[in-house]
Amino acid sequence: MFPSPIEKSSARMQLAYKTILPFSLLIWLLPILAIFMTSIRSSKDINTGNVFGIPSEFNFIENYTQVLTHPDALNFMVNTFIITIPTVVVSVALACITGYALATYKFRWALPLFFIFVAGNFVPFQILMLPVIDLSNSLEIYNTVPGLVLFHAAFQTGFCTLFMRNFMKALPFDLIESARIEGVGEFKIFWYVVVPLVKPAIAALAVLIFTFIWNDFFWATVMIQDEASLPITVGVRSLNGEFVQQWQLISAASLLAAAPPVLMFFLMQKHFIAGLTLGAVK
Repeated sequence: MFPSPIEKSSARMQLAYKTILPFSLLIWLLPILAIFMTSIRSSKDINTGNVFGIPSEFNFIENYTQVLTHPDALNFMVNTFIITIPTVVVSVALACITGYALATYKFRWALPLFFIFVAGNFVPFQILMLPVIDLSNSLEIYNTVPGLVLFHAAFQTGFCTLFMRNFMKALPFDLIESARIEGVGEFKIFWYVVVPLVKPAIAALAVLIFTFIWNDFFWATVMIQDEASLPITVGVRSLNGEFVQQWQLISAASLLAAAPPVLMFFLMQKHFIAGLTLGAVK
């Protein structure tokens, strides 16, 4: 039998997909590959302009060891965890509570409040720099890690609430109503009924927010001036020499800094995909 026009079209689409995918993947990986090649070059290559060619010598162990043994590298990494983990916990916890209220309670201001959370996600955060600095100075939390955590949590809660409210809205309301009829308190309903059902969504949201905060550069530069409190994204600039640009060390540190979010994604991959597809068939 001859293939039908639909089968021919499907075969062409598969061929185009198999052809374009490796090419697209190569383009996407080129910057990472370039950074990796720079991270294993010698300082001689950098100083002589051999940035894109084949390295004259491979200093993988030397460069990465120099970064890991840098006196401030571990401190920068610890600072990043101190900033990121509390922000994720606070943002996701507030979003779960707020999303539950907006998804299950019917009151006059529910929809306007939800629109406020949505609208906050469309405000360019760069225009908030001066008001944030003024507010943090007035609260005496400028140039402090708790201040940066507070503002990160404030900015991320809007998106997190939008995320959690939509997932909780898809839950069967009969379960919550049945628990209320049985006399179960609202907190127990939230903790024992709702939270277990949205665990995949919580995991997916935690991975997203962890990545956002870990990779933040703008607010860390604006809010932190003390070098001892800098996260790794900003602290890598200290690896530069006073008179010589040590791009091989900065590249190595950048790849090491990108490792925790990638590792977290692979560890949470199952829950992340389940969270993103939760409710897709409803």
